[in-house]
Amino acid sequence: MSDASDARLTDRRNFIRFLAASPVMTPTAVRTLVGSLALGSTNAFAQSYDVLRAPTQAVGDVIAAPEQALNVMDFEPAAKKALPPAHYGYLASGVDGDETLRANHEAFSKIRIRTRRLIDVRKIDTSVTLFGQTYGTPIMLAPVSSQGAFHPEAEGAVAKAAKVKGNGMILSTVGSTSIEDVTEARGAPVWYMLYPTDDWTVTEALVKRAEAAGAPAIVLTVDRQGGRNTETLFRLRRDDTRNCKDCHAGGFVNEVSRKPMFDDLDVSKVTNLYGTGMTWDYVDRLRKIVKGKLVLKGIVTHEDAEEALKHGVDAIIVSNHGGRAEESLFPTIEALPEVVKAVNGKIPVLVDGGFRRGTDVIKALAMGATAVCIGRPYCWGLAAFGEPGVAAVLAIMQREFETIMKQVGALRIENITADMVSVG
Repeated sequence: MSDASDARLTDRRNFIRFLAASPVMTPTAVRTLVGSLALGSTNAFAQSYDVLRAPTQAVGDVIAAPEQALNVMDFEPAAKKALPPAHYGYLASGVDGDETLRANHEAFSKIRIRTRRLIDVRKIDTSVTLFGQTYGTPIMLAPVSSQGAFHPEAEGAVAKAAKVKGNGMILSTVGSTSIEDVTEARGAPVWYMLYPTDDWTVTEALVKRAEAAGAPAIVLTVDRQGGRNTETLFRLRRDDTRNCKDCHAGGFVNEVSRKPMFDDLDVSKVTNLYGTGMTWDYVDRLRKIVKGKLVLKGIVTHEDAEEALKHGVDAIIVSNHGGRAEESLFPTIEALPEVVKAVNGKIPVLVDGGFRRGTDVIKALAMGATAVCIGRPYCWGLAAFGEPGVAAVLAIMQREFETIMKQVGALRIENITADMVSVG
């Protein structure tokens, strides 16, 4: 045996004696470590990366199965591959040059996270309670219209995936599935996002039906009053060789004929889905007929947040419609603080726009949001793989969120505080 080998053996014996005498090492732990040392193994000191031990599989530029995804962005190319150009364009488009769409996500890179150490985070609780209903996570599903354009199972598949981890869900007025069917698939009530139309009789009927199905909240969208220029959609439409008039014949009656929330309603007097003449008086009128909670979606300034309080609104969703309402270049995560400050804890504040990572979620919660809403990511999963795709997207974001919760030392949602982030 060489002198070097003798030295290594002596060092090993001295180290084993030190471990055996240590009050923090159990006899079993010492035996396990000694066995590894005797074999000359360094595995005892290595981090456990189970993924590195899994069978390898070649993955091309586009994932072919949900389990191949490393993050939610991996689902977008798969969705693009699966969809007709116009349908992908509808999902992908912002307005004008898509600058606000990009700004929504890019703004998160300006927010840093302050991590904490030496906190026992083996057990964490990500549940959040809104309007008396407890959800397993603060990651909710934003309303996205016409999900049948992405997958035949549409919102039903999304609801089933949301049920797994207890994600809250908001159904669009012009969804491809009825609120009754979505509620059944979700196994719990869902919120209902209201496009009011310009016919009050239709508005009342939509609200009554949603509340009869158990919707605890009516979410009035107020950010679609000025029209929009969805340029990316128009550009991709040029690449679509199908005859879109087969489904889009024109006129409001034809447009909603495949939207089950308008079944058996007389929409002959409706000329506009979005209620372009709405004012705060309209909010008052709606407040009188909504028996449950009334939420405004599309508030981005402290002035409007303060006004909402005066009109009896129960919650606000800070939103620019995923960057497809107006080309303001004002990211929702930057609008969030002034809205939170304006309501001063009186009502919950939710936020959507650009959420792609679990770290994005914790940044919003630290800045005062009660919950966040995601839209495009789960629709990418739906378009690419149906319900398993949605489930995978939600699982990835939840996993990332739980990881960063542990890294900041937050055991519960209420432990996430403003001092955990640094802006600028």
